Amino acid sequence: MLRTVMANLNKVLLLGNLTRDPELRYTPKGTAVADLSIAVNRRVSDGAGNWTDETTFVDVTVWGNTAENSQKYLTKGRGVFVEGRLQLDTWEDKQSGQKRSKLKVVGETVQFLPDARGGGVPNGGGGSPSPSARPAGGGYANPPQGGSAGPDSDYDDEGDDIPF
Repeated sequence: MLRTVMANLNKVLLLGNLTRDPELRYTPKGTAVADLSIAVNRRVSDGAGNWTDETTFVDVTVWGNTAENSQKYLTKGRGVFVEGRLQLDTWEDKQSGQKRSKLKVVGETVQFLPDARGGGVPNGGGGSPSPSARPAGGGYANPPQGGSAGPDSDYDDEGDDIPF
């Protein structure tokens, strides 16, 4: 009997702007966790040459050093690039007794980008390095910094008609 094996992939990449300051809290065991809310825009044509922005709001949860750095360096309006995975949370509503669910993103890495107004990146960026990049002893003598956008001269948006 031939059995088919299906591969699975749960990967999310988001580039957008924070809609509010990160909200940091700690678990009872002392682990940092922060909630981010990101607005991601998509340019949509109506077919008559008019373009509008379609905005999607996404809730992102980050953990550990990434959570603490997000709260320390990010504010409403800042650009972020998030790499993570989807997670479905389910619970029972205490008032109605109904089952509820919410799809959110668990951010694994966060790169700090300039804000929507063109502000800079403090200390060269942020977020956390991948676990494989950590030295065997644990901490860093000089922690790695996240990426940031290059100078405006690096981008030539005159040569194409792509609306983003």
